[in-house]
Amino acid sequence: MLSHVSVGTNAFEPAFAFYEALFAELGHRLRFCDREKPWAVWQQQAGGRPLFILSAPFDGEAASVGNGQMIALLAGDRAAVDRCHSTALARGGRCEGPPGLRPHYHPNYYGAYFRDPDGNKLCVCCHEAE
Repeated sequence: MLSHVSVGTNAFEPAFAFYEALFAELGHRLRFCDREKPWAVWQQQAGGRPLFILSAPFDGEAASVGNGQMIALLAGDRAAVDRCHSTALARGGRCEGPPGLRPHYHPNYYGAYFRDPDGNKLCVCCHEAE
C-alpha cells in the first residue's frame, strides 16, 4: 500500500541520531545517508518498500508538523515497543502515551506514542498476543 513515508527536519543530525537508534531497535537498516542534502533512508532488513525518509524540506522552507498526522511503526513484540519508547525519550523525543495495551483498538494492541525532536508524532505498536 505504501511506497515511502517522508518526515521533515530542521536539525538533521539530532533527528538522524533519533531515527538511527529507533530503527536499530526495530531491526531496520539504513539504506543510505547524504548529509550534504541532507537526507537519509531506512528500510526493512530484507529490503524493498516501504521506505522511511528523513530530510530537510525540498522547498527550503522550515519543516513543520501537522495536527492529526502520525506514523505508526510495527514492532515484532511488546518488548520492542518498550525499548523503542525508551530509546525515543533518551534521544530527545517527548512522550505522548507510554507503552501499554489499548484494548479499545483491539484486545492485543500494545503501543507507545511519542514525538521526535522536530515534533512529528510517532507510534510503535505490536498487534500480537504476548
